Amino acid sequence: MSVTHPRARVAIIGTGGIAHAHAEALRDLGDEAEIVAVADVDEARAREFAERFGAAGIYADAAALFDAESLDLVHICTPPQSHVPLALLAQRAGVPALVEKPIALSLSELDVLVASEATTGVPVLTVFQHRYGEAAQRLRRIADSGALGRPQVATCETLWYRPAEYFDVPWRGRWEVEGGGPTMGHGIHQFDLMLAILGPWSKVTAFAARQSRPTDTEDVSVALAEFDNGALATVVNSVVSPRETSRLRFDYEYATVEVEHLYGYSDRDWTFTPAPGHEHLAELWQAEGTEVSGHRMQIEAILDALVAGERPGVDIHDSRRTLEFAAATYASAFRGAPIRAGEIGEDDAFSQSMDGGVVPWARLKEAAA
Repeated sequence: MSVTHPRARVAIIGTGGIAHAHAEALRDLGDEAEIVAVADVDEARAREFAERFGAAGIYADAAALFDAESLDLVHICTPPQSHVPLALLAQRAGVPALVEKPIALSLSELDVLVASEATTGVPVLTVFQHRYGEAAQRLRRIADSGALGRPQVATCETLWYRPAEYFDVPWRGRWEVEGGGPTMGHGIHQFDLMLAILGPWSKVTAFAARQSRPTDTEDVSVALAEFDNGALATVVNSVVSPRETSRLRFDYEYATVEVEHLYGYSDRDWTFTPAPGHEHLAELWQAEGTEVSGHRMQIEAILDALVAGERPGVDIHDSRRTLEFAAATYASAFRGAPIRAGEIGEDDAFSQSMDGGVVPWARLKEAAA
C-alpha cells in the first residue's frame, strides 16, 4: 500500500517465539509502521527483542506500556490464558489489539470481549493470517461469483507432529492455559480458513482422543461438519502425525481447488482442477504469486482498514464463529452427540471451558505438578 499517512505506532506485548513473526512482518512493511515499545515480564528478553527491532520503549507490564505510549495498534503475543485480560486492557486504553490465536480460552470469556467492544468501540482482532494469502483471496472471489457452482465436499487436515518433549513446557497441554489441544492451538488456522471459504456451519459431529502424548488435552480430533449451503466437510487436527502436512480441499460442482503446505502457502502450493466440460474455468485461477501466506498480509490489511476508518479483520464476530466451531467439536466428542450452531448457550458447560468438565481421561499435568 502507498504511504499517505504517518507511520503507525505499534507495540508488542510478549516477546517470545511468535512475537518475532509479528516484528518481522512489521519490519517488512517499511514506512507503514514502527515498533515503538515492547512489554514482557522477562526484562532481559524484552530488552534483547527491543534492540533487535528498534523499539525505544521497554516495559515490565502492559499497564505501564499503555500509560506511557500513544499507540495505533498493539500486538498480543503472550500465552493464551492472558489474551483476554490484555485485550480488555487495550480496549480500556483505546488501542485496537491484534491477538494471537486462540483469542480466548472459552466462548464465555470471548463474550466478555464482545461486550467490551460494544461499549468501547475499540476492535479486538485475531491472527488468522491464512485468510489473507493471495490464493485464498482469489478462491473467495471466484467462489462468491458463483462460477464454481455450489460447494459440495471439503477436507481440512492439520496433521502435525509434536514429540512428548514438546509438552515439557509447564503451560502446554493444560485446558486452563491453552484452552485445548490441536483443535484450539494448531488446526484452528486451517479450519478458520475453511469456514471463511464455505460460510456458516450448521452442525458438527466429532471425536477426540489422547492417543499418545503426555497432555491433559486431546492430541487428535476428527469432526464431520455440515454447512448452511449443504456442503459437508471432514476436519482432522493432530499432533501425532510423523509426516506433517496442512491440507485443504474444496470440491465444487465445476472444479476442485486444493492446497497442501505446512505452516504457510504460496500459489505454487495450490491446484485448480476443472470438472470435465468446464476447462475454461482454469483461466480464472491464474495462480502466479510467490509470497507465502503470513502475518504481513493480515497486518497490512488491518493498517489499511484503520487508516480508511473501516472495520478491520478478523473481527471479534468472525473470531467467535471459529471458536464456536472448536467448542462444538469438543462438546460433540465428549457428549457423544451432534452439536448445532448456536446450541452452546451461555450456561452450557462447554461455553465456560472447552473441556466441559467431562473429559474421559485422567489429567497428567496436574498429577505431575
